[in-house]
Amino acid sequence: MPSRPMSGVRVVEVAQFTYVPVSGAVLADWGADVIKVEHAVRGDAQRGLRNLNGVESNGGFAPIMEHPNRGKRGIGLALENSEAREVLYDIVRTCDVFVTNFLPGARKKLGIDLEDIRAVNPNIIYVRGTALGERGPEADKGGYDSPTFWCRGGNAVGATPPSLGGVVGQPGPAWGDTIGGMNIAGGIAAALFARAQTGEPSVVDVSLLASGAWANALSIDIALNGGAIAQGVDPANGPGTPGNPLVGLYRTADGRYLNLCMLQPGRYWADFCKHIDRADLIADARFADAEALMANWESAAEAVAAAIVRESLAFWTKRFETLEGQWGAVQNALEIGNDAMLRANGYVATVVDVEGRSRELITSPVQFDETPAAPGRAPQFAEHTDEILEELGLGVEKIIDLKVAGAVT
Repeated sequence: MPSRPMSGVRVVEVAQFTYVPVSGAVLADWGADVIKVEHAVRGDAQRGLRNLNGVESNGGFAPIMEHPNRGKRGIGLALENSEAREVLYDIVRTCDVFVTNFLPGARKKLGIDLEDIRAVNPNIIYVRGTALGERGPEADKGGYDSPTFWCRGGNAVGATPPSLGGVVGQPGPAWGDTIGGMNIAGGIAAALFARAQTGEPSVVDVSLLASGAWANALSIDIALNGGAIAQGVDPANGPGTPGNPLVGLYRTADGRYLNLCMLQPGRYWADFCKHIDRADLIADARFADAEALMANWESAAEAVAAAIVRESLAFWTKRFETLEGQWGAVQNALEIGNDAMLRANGYVATVVDVEGRSRELITSPVQFDETPAAPGRAPQFAEHTDEILEELGLGVEKIIDLKVAGAVT
């Protein structure tokens, strides 16, 4: 298998914001030639969001555009113009996949619905990324990941401790968009495989709502079958998890946290006690075996908490390097971006921006043949219009005419 298995695959994307475009970024990471179509005047609406979480983009390098658009080529088309639609159709004829997140009314108006695209290229895989799904009473509604993936999908309740007195928001921008986009990329890969096997092109549908439900699927399954409705861990309940003192969040001396997740407490208890300098707990009758440890989990959790809180997170991170059981430091965005294992495995890529400066982006999480992805930067607005039109066989005069007519930028 080649390290870029989508090499030779050509994708045309008529989409904006992050959900759906980020699937094209994944495909580009995997080697596909992805052509991003933006409106010839307005461009992708997300280009206007230069201030995210109170932080301005740096020197024209806007992560909010780079994240979902790295590695693509860009063209500006005013699809309400019949000449621009013909250019799009010419591109469609050369492509394996058509991807959009436009609403049903807009797809019909602009001539990019399934029937329109298949009339031009009967073998193309047609992909719709929607908020709520292609069928049902709300199929014509749009949405974003916060209300749809996170809140309506049950994730907000699942992350919120009962004592909070509110609801926890998404952990960061484009959280559900990015997960949903990865689902789309996987669906496209499967559809390409199926077409290679059967000769039949698929219609691929992925919604933010379904992606949110899938991320929360086990909790939903339990609830649908008579179990409890899951809610976030309430710190007021104390350390540990009922029946297991080696599962849960523990506070360190510097106000940070680490997460223990040793699902077999009896197996790991002795080694863990040695690592927290409490070997005396091993011989304690209350914790003599797995059954006793589970029965007396609250006392064990209190002892663990008292030991952990004496030292800093950095101390425990170093000490637990030899720990047999499973655990993790609670890291923020900058810390995970600099995580030694993330970098050792090539999941942070250096990208040269339009001004020639080196920047860094997180790559998509799938590698092939142990080869890290090497994404390029996102295209500037309509950066590759002339290049793409020339590939279609259009001469200089025709390109000029299209620009004069306002069909392309």
